[in-house]
Amino acid sequence: MPKQVDHESRRRQIADAVCQLADESGLEGVTLRDVAGRAQVSMGAVQRCFGTKEEMLVFALGQIGERVAARVSARLTASPAQSACTALGHAATEVSLVHEEHRAEARVWLAFVAQAAVSPPLAGILRTNYAHLQALFARLIAEASDTPAPDRAARTLLALADGLTTHVLIGHLSPAEALDVLDGQLHRLWNERAHCADPATHDTAQGTFKPPQAEPNRG
Repeated sequence: MPKQVDHESRRRQIADAVCQLADESGLEGVTLRDVAGRAQVSMGAVQRCFGTKEEMLVFALGQIGERVAARVSARLTASPAQSACTALGHAATEVSLVHEEHRAEARVWLAFVAQAAVSPPLAGILRTNYAHLQALFARLIAEASDTPAPDRAARTLLALADGLTTHVLIGHLSPAEALDVLDGQLHRLWNERAHCADPATHDTAQGTFKPPQAEPNRG
């Protein structure tokens, strides 16, 4: 009796192979044959799962976005009593991909970003991912402050967190320096926009945020 193959599991297996190859040498020269070899499946199996290379790349990018989103969601639900300030710090830190354990994922992410510059389908996936993250940031900012422009603040924070990925990956900033930049932006946000109700601490190196404390009354 022929062996039954889980189509969705096979697609994920192939997507993982794409990401491994992207981590090693980028996406420019990745071929279906390369992917089949890395996934240890036949060329026919790859072609049955994906009609074109671009379709395969779109699926693989979607898998990466889902992993990042799942980590952000896990950080937000792990401590449901945390303030919106603290939650925003957790989310921005996860998006920045500056920690050592996310270095390979950062390389893969940037390989896809570079390919998206010449691939409208990949660019569309990235825009969707960024839109979802920006909406999350805007919601948390609105919950934590009375700013009249949470969307603008969210765009600024997302662009900064996303840009730090590149600066760390090429060695312009160390992870600690990048987290210090991110921490500074979060403090500026709360200094300019709001006072958070929760005095919980945020140290970006550890993934927690401490909003600025009000000055004591000296009068």
